[in-house]
Amino acid sequence: MISITNDSIEFRSNDELLMIQAWGENSIRVRAYADQVEKIAYYHPQLKRLGSTNAKVVRLENDAAQLTNGKIKVVLDHRHRLTFYNDHGKVLLKEFVRQRAVKHDDGSEDAGTAQITNDFNSTLKLKPREFKANGSGSFKTTQRFEANAYEKIFGMGHYQQPFLDQKYNVLELAQRNSQITVPFYVSNLGYGFLWNNPGIGQVEFAKNITRWTMDSSNYIDYWITAGDSPKDILEQFTQLTGRAPQMPANLLGLWQSKLRYRTPEEVLNVADQYQQRGITPSTIAIDYFHWPAQGEYRFDPDYWPHVEQMVETLKQQYHIQPIVSIWPTVQTDAANYQHYLENGYLVRINRGVPMTMQIQGNTVFVDMTHPQARDYVWSLIKKNYLDKGIDYFWLDVAEPGYSVYDFDNYRYHAGSDLQVGNIYPNDYLKMVSDGLDKAGNKQPVVSLTRSAWVGAQKYGALVWSGDIDSSFESLRNQINSSLNMGLAGIPWWTTDVGGFHGGVPTDPTFRQLLVRWFEFATFTPILRMHGDRQPHSKPLSDHGGGSMVTGAPNEIWSYGKDVEKVLLKYLKVREALKPYLELLMQEAHQFGWPLMRTLFYEFPDDLHSWDVDNTYMFGSGILVAPILYEDATTRSVYLPGQVHWLDPYTGQKYDGGQDIKVDASMDQIPVFTNEDYDFDFSKLIDSLKKKVK
Repeated sequence: MISITNDSIEFRSNDELLMIQAWGENSIRVRAYADQVEKIAYYHPQLKRLGSTNAKVVRLENDAAQLTNGKIKVVLDHRHRLTFYNDHGKVLLKEFVRQRAVKHDDGSEDAGTAQITNDFNSTLKLKPREFKANGSGSFKTTQRFEANAYEKIFGMGHYQQPFLDQKYNVLELAQRNSQITVPFYVSNLGYGFLWNNPGIGQVEFAKNITRWTMDSSNYIDYWITAGDSPKDILEQFTQLTGRAPQMPANLLGLWQSKLRYRTPEEVLNVADQYQQRGITPSTIAIDYFHWPAQGEYRFDPDYWPHVEQMVETLKQQYHIQPIVSIWPTVQTDAANYQHYLENGYLVRINRGVPMTMQIQGNTVFVDMTHPQARDYVWSLIKKNYLDKGIDYFWLDVAEPGYSVYDFDNYRYHAGSDLQVGNIYPNDYLKMVSDGLDKAGNKQPVVSLTRSAWVGAQKYGALVWSGDIDSSFESLRNQINSSLNMGLAGIPWWTTDVGGFHGGVPTDPTFRQLLVRWFEFATFTPILRMHGDRQPHSKPLSDHGGGSMVTGAPNEIWSYGKDVEKVLLKYLKVREALKPYLELLMQEAHQFGWPLMRTLFYEFPDDLHSWDVDNTYMFGSGILVAPILYEDATTRSVYLPGQVHWLDPYTGQKYDGGQDIKVDASMDQIPVFTNEDYDFDFSKLIDSLKKKVK
């Protein structure tokens, strides 16, 4: 049975309720429920209801219906399958009917090949929307779409792989350390697609089918939007899910960090060393295990006395903001462990010993989906950090970072990990964002975090790429992955310069890696020095935070004079970039645009730009082509579009639409400015031209 309103279609059968609604500008939301029972999911507030004045619904012959909303149209055919079209009649996406490959010049399929027909292959008996009871009151759900073998797919968050185009990839829909699932993608066919379910699952972008599967769910929920350009698509998506705050200008410089500063004296000494070099870092991080025990959310007084004095000195004398690491973990021997336990504030397990992580003792994760648990943790953070003058927080282990990622073993206040697990980092971020707002915080919220889900940007999520290896291979993974994060709607991204795991400051190969990574990071939203450098120093004592080791030094002077000179040059480049960075941050706040952009994001009509990876636009005016291989001193670069490009090192100008080969000595990263873009890059160009002697 089909029923319609002015902006929706509803179909009911014996075993399914299908709801199709206009949901925002040029957009449609589809939800399906087994047994005609609508389930109100925990995460639904993440997608605010957006009405549409352009929606129109009509009945068609053969028990079919059509919904048009601006530039997108969906047809529910007589087999109760959905086909989505743009306003030119081109097929954007079609629920599974059969396998085929149809190619036009733009990779699209015309409306004539997908009209309501009797071409359903009944032999396969594969449904586009499938619910299989799993015996636990929920279902294994599968959503199938016909694949376009010539489609290109971008976004989906941050995966540690070298691919920009996600087509032909199989992606786990789960959060892990250095893997960030944000299931939204942009297609070269002119649409964006959100898989709106925070459960654990998988997507296969295969040549013959696109298949989304969830291990345990009660519904299928997706949202699709059509646009004339990737910018249009991302604007419509972030209008739905929220946009980042305006990044404060004082946070656009160097973020200094290491594993780990252990006392106020170490922190202030680093600040003093930078001041002597004429450098003002934006932040200095006070990393993990500054606390007596996890879950107490306070400084260990044995090693961090007079915190207010240290904070005031950093802010007033050095003009540096401290940022403090917090973990969503509780040690079983913490002074307040029993309070967490008795109030049900901890993640539960289905089998085994109730312990979800082992580091500095036996620990359990706080259930961040529990509102009262968030309120309790925030009360400690406010009392012991915010009230002492600390305004910014580093939300580490935000996945959460289980010792074993047995997703079927964990249960939350909001449901099982299988059903809601990917939302965990957003609730962690929401705790800080809401808490700061209630406390009357006057600065926009900025929280460094190791994980995120759809909409995390509105909570001030500055996502970094996790605890990655210190290698050129790892560096190569970061470029395309950061671009896909931006296309998933989260514009603030950063990385540990040099990687996190390993790296010996005296090793010539690592020094080269660090330089190339620093040059690249200069042209990212946040430039952040962090890492676990070798060798480690001995613990200060045998208890509390003093029992944890610290890595080797990780400041710009820690890698020898030659490296320091190059890093100093790029800190001056970063300083020259700041007016431009402020503009890009404003665009992220107003429109949802990422700072790091694929070439096709800025030049969608340049068809070759859709094939170029490991090169990106930093805003509309700068093209960056990082050096990604050891000992490389040249690189081929594609210059896109019908614009003019300036090489700041040589002063040579190039027409767009061509490949060129450029030199890249150790103090040069290939960078080009868009001569047709209205911005004065003269200070940036002067700082890049200066040679390091």
